[in-house]
This record gives sequence, structure tokens and C-alpha cells, in this order.
Amino acid sequence: MPNPRVTPRREPARRRWLRPRWMIATAGTVVVVGAVVITVVLVAGNGSGSKTGSRALTADEANRLAITRFRNYEAGGRAVTITVPGTAGALVITGSIDYRAKLGYGVVHGTGRDKSSDGLIEWTATSVLVDPMTNAPAAAPVTPPGTGWYSRPLQKTGSALDSSLIITLDLGNDRPDNAQLLPQNGAAWVGRDQVAGHQVDVMTGPSTQGGSGASAGSGASGSAGASGTSGTSGAAGTVRYWLGSDGTMYRVQAGMSSETQPMVIDFDTQKYAPVPSVSGTTASP
Repeated sequence: MPNPRVTPRREPARRRWLRPRWMIATAGTVVVVGAVVITVVLVAGNGSGSKTGSRALTADEANRLAITRFRNYEAGGRAVTITVPGTAGALVITGSIDYRAKLGYGVVHGTGRDKSSDGLIEWTATSVLVDPMTNAPAAAPVTPPGTGWYSRPLQKTGSALDSSLIITLDLGNDRPDNAQLLPQNGAAWVGRDQVAGHQVDVMTGPSTQGGSGASAGSGASGSAGASGTSGTSGAAGTVRYWLGSDGTMYRVQAGMSSETQPMVIDFDTQKYAPVPSVSGTTASP
């Protein structure tokens, strides 16, 4: 972390944004992401590609699914757009993920809702920093503001937003998963599609019920990031991955039981920008 910046006096006009709605998350039900229990139940997502027909994975497809999180780690970081559904309208986070530092940073805009949720966000696996703004920029600034940030713990339960943040961070790992165990536990090929000009195969992860699935923390699983050894009740096919021919991840989709629309993570939606560290934060009131 850099040395804390000198924090100038906050402008009075920003004080009314101390408790935006997105600092308190929305509800869901239970699943394991990595080793962390979150309050979201993942269900089969919508849209499996332009050509469909579920079947067992080939050896090549299983290998691609097994290395897809390692590809993100290998890249260092990826540009992302995360769309989190909600009854009041969606939250869209546009930014970058550093998969080696396990750190995300971006700007939040509400769609189909008012601007009370807009602002900047930075998060780790344990904490969320927010800087509410009435007129949030289209892209997160390279150098974060030195004032206006508030911190809170990342909620492991009860939050569609925080669950989406956890899942996004968990889509990078420093080693491949076990390709042989994925098809044994229900991972499948479900279609072909095109994402941002890339020809992709759409695959679903395995069930987490078997007790002999992918390695702990596996992103290539039924519950994005859940391991087959976790003892959770995630069914096969609950998360879908749009993967290129080399295993590069271009989209991930996971339904949430509390919402009618799935959570979607799109990669390479803009140019990747290194993730900065935020200083000068205040605990959320």
C-alpha cells in the first residue's frame, strides 16, 4: 500500500451520500465460493450459445475448463464488466481485476434505477471500499480520489452484490484444476457461441455433491469457485463458462435464486488498467 495521502476537508455536498443503498447488499440463499459460504444459490443460467445440445466434455474441453482460471492468473489481470441483477434495477461494475493480488477496482452505475448507487468501488476477498458519487465517471480514474472513501467488510451472506464480487475474484487461480475429475462430476459442453468476436464453447461446471470434484477453490465447478470436495449441494450446470480455444475465459454467467436475471461477468470489455490501491478511507457509518 502507498503512504496515505494528505486528506483535505470533505466537501459538504458529498455528505448526503454517506449511506447509499449499495453499501448494504441485497438478499439471496447458500452456496460455497472457494472456501467461503455466501448467500446465493446458483441456478442454470439463460442462453447457452448459438448451437446447443448438452453432452459430455471431450478431453480437450475438460482441459480447457481446467485451465481457465489459471489463464486469468497467468494474464495477471483482466478488464471486466460485472452485471448484478436486482429488483430495483441492475448494478453494472466496469473496471479491472488483478488476479495475482486478488484486488478489484471499478466504477458502479445503476441501470433502470436512480443514481443513489453510483460511485467508485475497490474490493478484496474480505473488504469493500466505496466512494459514492452523484455524477460517477464512465470509467474509473487511473488515480483514485484521495477523499470520499468508506470501508466495510465484504459480506459473505445476504448480498447479491458482494457475492458477485467474491465470484469475480475467485475466477483466477495459481494452478490448473483437475481435468479428469470435472466430467466425472457432471461438467458438460452445452453449446457454441460468439462473444466480442471470439468463437467460444459454452460449458457448465460439475456438481459439488460428489466429494471428489475439482481442487479446493476451483472456478471450474458447479458453484463458481466451489470445490467438489466441499460437501455443498451445488448441482451440475449451475454456472456457465464461455471459453476460447486456448481456455481463455470470455464470459461467466450464474443465476441467483433471489433474482429473475443471472449475474454476468464479461471479460475484455475495455482496455485493462492496472488496479491501484486506495488510501485515506473512513469506516462506513
